[in-house]
Amino acid sequence: MNEHQQRVTRVALIGSGFVGASYAFALLNQGITTELVIIDKNEFKAEGDAMDLNHGIPFAPYMKIWAGDYEDCATADLVVITAGANQAPGETRLDLINKNASIFKGIVDGVMKSGFQGIFLVATNPVDVLTYVTQKYSGLPAGRVFGSGTILDTARLRFLLGQEFDIDPRSVHAYVMGEHGDTELPIWSNTNIGGRSLRDYQQKQGYPSQEKLDEIFINVRDAAYQIIERKGATYYGIAMGLARLTKAILWNENAVLSVSTLLTGQYGLNDVYLGVPAVVNRSGVREVVELKLAEDELQKLHHSANILKQALQSIK
Repeated sequence: MNEHQQRVTRVALIGSGFVGASYAFALLNQGITTELVIIDKNEFKAEGDAMDLNHGIPFAPYMKIWAGDYEDCATADLVVITAGANQAPGETRLDLINKNASIFKGIVDGVMKSGFQGIFLVATNPVDVLTYVTQKYSGLPAGRVFGSGTILDTARLRFLLGQEFDIDPRSVHAYVMGEHGDTELPIWSNTNIGGRSLRDYQQKQGYPSQEKLDEIFINVRDAAYQIIERKGATYYGIAMGLARLTKAILWNENAVLSVSTLLTGQYGLNDVYLGVPAVVNRSGVREVVELKLAEDELQKLHHSANILKQALQSIK
């Protein structure tokens, strides 16, 4: 057991579908928490996943894993929600609103009745809207309710830029901000590769062209559609992102990650959950990191926020 796990930490996973099960597998492989309870309306499926994961414990850091219910959330440090209807081929994330908002009311009520006082992490789409309603339904402080936001889009962007420059994507620093969906935007003005700005590469070496950058971003934005067309769902990438967020929370890392969090004046925006870089630690979202954006980027961010605010009107 490492120094971060001297105390017992409990993660409650709600939803044991493709994303939830992949996330549980990632948690076990990385030894991020000491306890994992899996909650699903299909109790048999949750039991099966718990059994399967437990059989891998001899090959991994030790964890206590079981299938449980909302009462197990009472002492959980973190509740991760991956339950809900999936995005079908040709369907946008925002199309899922009405399917999933009512599901979430029941989930959040069930968790809160247990006496839960931890952190909610939402992954279900449309993640920005569902994180907003989770905060409203739970009544918890906004910093303790956040979503996976654009963490996966940011990872996709870093991966594709890493391919373009033949650089390890972990040495690429770039963000996608806004809605986790069709109105998201890349922040080229703050992109750097190993500390050297993207603009410097363009000015001194003439690459990559703006056309190439546009192509890269389209592949980032539409990645989910491309994967769904090929295999029906996306789950490995987001599961790894959720595991990364869980580690930042439970290990009190103060890591800067692009999550969906409530804006309260940052970027001139209020009362909307949006994917932005933020400091994540044991208390949840400690603060939003407000980047200096180019004027066109700020306009696109406001457009993205407005789309999400309109979407919220349908479920208020």
